[in-house]
Amino acid sequence: MVIGVPKLFIPVADSRGQFAVARRGDHVDHYHGEAVPDPYQWLEDGTAPESMAWVTGQNERAQAWLAGVPTREEICSRLTSRWDYPRFGVPFERGGRWFQTRNSGLQHQPVLYVMEAPDDEGRVLIDPNAASADGATAVNAISVSPDGSTVAYATSSSGSDWQAWHLRDVASGVDQADELRWCKSGGAEWEKDSSGFYYAAMTPPRPGREFLDASGERRICFHRPGTPQQDDELIFVPDDPAVYSEARVSADGHYLVLSLSRGIGPGGEVRALALGRRDAGWRTLVPSCGAMAAVVASTSCAFYVLTDDIAGKRRIVVIDVDTAAAPGEPGPVPVGPASGAPLPGAREIVPPSADTLLEAHFFGGRLVCHYLHDACSLLRVFELDGTFVRDIPLPGMVTLSGSQNEHEHIEGTAGSDIVHFEVESFTESASLWRHDLRSGRTTLLRPAAVSLSPEDYVTERVGVTSADGTVVPMFLTRRGDLRRRGDTPVLLYGYGGVGVSITPEFSPAWVTWVERGGMLAVASLRGGGEYGRDWHDAGRRGSKQNVFDDFCACARWLAGSGWSRASRIAITGGSNGGLLVGGCLTQHPELFGAAVADAGVFDMLRFPLFTVGGMWKTEYGDPDDPAQYRWLRAYSPLHNVAARSYPPTLLATGDHDDRVVPGHSFKFAAALQAAQTASAPILLRVYSAVGHSRRGKPTATAVAEAADRLAFLEGTLGLPD
Repeated sequence: MVIGVPKLFIPVADSRGQFAVARRGDHVDHYHGEAVPDPYQWLEDGTAPESMAWVTGQNERAQAWLAGVPTREEICSRLTSRWDYPRFGVPFERGGRWFQTRNSGLQHQPVLYVMEAPDDEGRVLIDPNAASADGATAVNAISVSPDGSTVAYATSSSGSDWQAWHLRDVASGVDQADELRWCKSGGAEWEKDSSGFYYAAMTPPRPGREFLDASGERRICFHRPGTPQQDDELIFVPDDPAVYSEARVSADGHYLVLSLSRGIGPGGEVRALALGRRDAGWRTLVPSCGAMAAVVASTSCAFYVLTDDIAGKRRIVVIDVDTAAAPGEPGPVPVGPASGAPLPGAREIVPPSADTLLEAHFFGGRLVCHYLHDACSLLRVFELDGTFVRDIPLPGMVTLSGSQNEHEHIEGTAGSDIVHFEVESFTESASLWRHDLRSGRTTLLRPAAVSLSPEDYVTERVGVTSADGTVVPMFLTRRGDLRRRGDTPVLLYGYGGVGVSITPEFSPAWVTWVERGGMLAVASLRGGGEYGRDWHDAGRRGSKQNVFDDFCACARWLAGSGWSRASRIAITGGSNGGLLVGGCLTQHPELFGAAVADAGVFDMLRFPLFTVGGMWKTEYGDPDDPAQYRWLRAYSPLHNVAARSYPPTLLATGDHDDRVVPGHSFKFAAALQAAQTASAPILLRVYSAVGHSRRGKPTATAVAEAADRLAFLEGTLGLPD
């Protein structure tokens, strides 16, 4: 059945009988001698009465349109069924106890269990579902003390990135009185003797501005259980609030490793503090050289560092403790290519290969390395001297997956030969595996709860040639009975930024789309990390236009492949992927039949002013710099909206998004609605008690959001006969 245009395709009037059109103000900003109108800047303050009234009208309009799609209830029912499957995190051991997150299917939030063995039934230790009826309270970080006696866990509310740390006694299941507030991201890093942990705390925001103001300095603190937060020891306070600090305790517990950067992406400084002799002070392991560097393991005399310095696809080097220099003050971090010279005192042990070395772990006295080969996972084991041991076999076109709490997707300890990990694909949910580093045996412990038949569903990888000749990989997933008739509705997803690798992933929403006759196309664009540093650099800062060109090339390939045509192709993405959708929509609206953007970064001139936006300047550029302003102005979605025909567009955001503030979506929606010359709808859906990340989102909310998106797509693209 082909679904026609819903009856409510014409914009629905609000309760006052007027369309929810935004007032056009007369505000003008000035950048480097250029006057730039910003008529909807008043929408940046979502708490102002006028903004709230406008948002209410937008929601009424969007909800009415979506309710008019004939298949919406059917879609919602199918999504609920598809989401109802058991999900398990990767089990991990601390002090002889085992821990694991689980969700029985439709629980709002995953539950933490403690067990005597990795395959035991165990008992519930932390159940956030009991904290709020609507599931808006989430546990988004977990850290168990080395002796297994105490769990530090961070809670957040309504999807906000703000989190508070709590402590729970494992034996009794009772919380201690400790509460550490005003934290954002990062984990809790315990001392080896379990006497306390290191964590990051932000400068408290101004009351009422928690979800808007630029974030202050990020301090590293040490907390001893049973003491008030104000008594916590300050371990590191950056002199410049723009310096982002992150601390990790080394696997052997002997060092605190501090990473300093001035934004996301490569570049930074790495220091180490010997915890047994703090008076010796910090030592610099990696100076600010523009390279990515992360300590993987350490011994009494050396550090093992994963880096892309003079190795775009990364390698592992050893830096002797004695060669580490006394620290200087953190200076400006380079944002260009790596230094071109080896790190001081570094000896290479795992050389770069044709595959991208995504991450490395120190388990059982060996290095377990996670590589990407054409955006799919490989696992390889090396001795500490770099001798190759073996590949760990993985099934087909898969990716290592994480648990619902975004805990590690691969788990082990320095003193155990047993490694657990999960893998998933576009057609199979996560399966749990165990590998014995001593014997080399790999065992399937828990098969995928959802597995689409390979006879009925197909995933293939194709190469798409972009505007400059670069070949971009794209995964296609579809039903096996689909034929090339040029009318298949396609959902084209991309991200293309921040060095994030887009790899096979199981999504109930994507599976439902494919089951109902649509094709899923997932592109691994430049700006990501699939092919290393060069691939990332080719899609950031002054080269960002390459990402839009790549995505548009994918749409053109789909339209010319015999599978589909422009009017049946929808593009989608979130966050940086929302920027991707906005950029392509304003540059080439003729290539798409619909667009869906979640929490997009649309205003490329004012993004540094809000919450953590200042960190993105290393990825996008700085509008205060004249040359970089020109990059940003050239593609900024908000500033390139013009009066023309746009395809049906759904913009979505959450009212508690304190990472990409809702004002981006508000302003972009207002501009598109004012500029639209066709009858196709430009809808804005603002969800209540929702933040930026999928992490911590209640299952019912995730299902409802997915139903809105799929209903929008079926209501605009239709399905095959």
